Amino acid sequence: MSTPTEPRVAVVVVSWNSREDLPRCLRSLESVGLPLEVVVVDNASADDSATAARAALPSAGVIEAGDNLGFGRASNLGWRATQATYVLFLNPDAEVAPGAVEAMAGLLDTRPEVGIVGPRTRNADGTPQLSFGPDLTPLSEWRQGRLVRGVRARRPRVLAEVESLSAFEHEPAWVSASCLLTRRTLLERLDGFDERFFLYEEDVDLCVRARQAGFRVLFTPAAQVVHGLGRSMDLAGGRARAEYDRSHLLYYRKHHGGWRTALLRFSLAIRGATRRLGRREP
Repeated sequence: MSTPTEPRVAVVVVSWNSREDLPRCLRSLESVGLPLEVVVVDNASADDSATAARAALPSAGVIEAGDNLGFGRASNLGWRATQATYVLFLNPDAEVAPGAVEAMAGLLDTRPEVGIVGPRTRNADGTPQLSFGPDLTPLSEWRQGRLVRGVRARRPRVLAEVESLSAFEHEPAWVSASCLLTRRTLLERLDGFDERFFLYEEDVDLCVRARQAGFRVLFTPAAQVVHGLGRSMDLAGGRARAEYDRSHLLYYRKHHGGWRTALLRFSLAIRGATRRLGRREP
């Protein structure tokens, strides 16, 4: 990784108990041929993630937040501490393949109407992930959920469908912030992520607001990332599930309102009741 005076891409990694994954994530950046500045924002990890980050990539800046700020607020803290023209948000359990950052940056270089780019993501075994999608509505979420569950279960028919959907460049409503490249000017215009989203849906919200501001959101198979799909969030258990529901409701209130929010609230109440009944069974 080159270290000239003018970085072209700022990489922001938000860490929470990510010590096992962070070194692989940061070392994957060493193959990037563009000048980078890397910042790790550690959300008060209990596993000494900050020390692991400094050891893995001594050139990286490490911001110890002192508390768990959530993804959106910590990401905003990170990008505002950088200078580069483009900002890459990268999960600590993600590893960029050689050429991935260059391919995404090249698209922003040559297509000024594009504000956000997301790559193709894969599991460690090479199977595809679904890192993009349509606007969140009850029907589209049902369809998306079917694909996500099928990928996790490694159902051959679903894997083939997702592979096909990921094989060509297109403009989805959103791309995942597990690996998302954007323009600093866009972040400044939108004031970054909406910090009311503690965890989940903040990337969808950012993409929606970018499109409303006249930018295009692009998915490209020309860049590839291996993603561990939230291993640190697995440790959060019930809190992660509660934050997902809270963010879901916030997104619907913000972008849909009315009957769709009421329908989601009813669905979450039924699901919560079913969960509680299941725990009571002997």
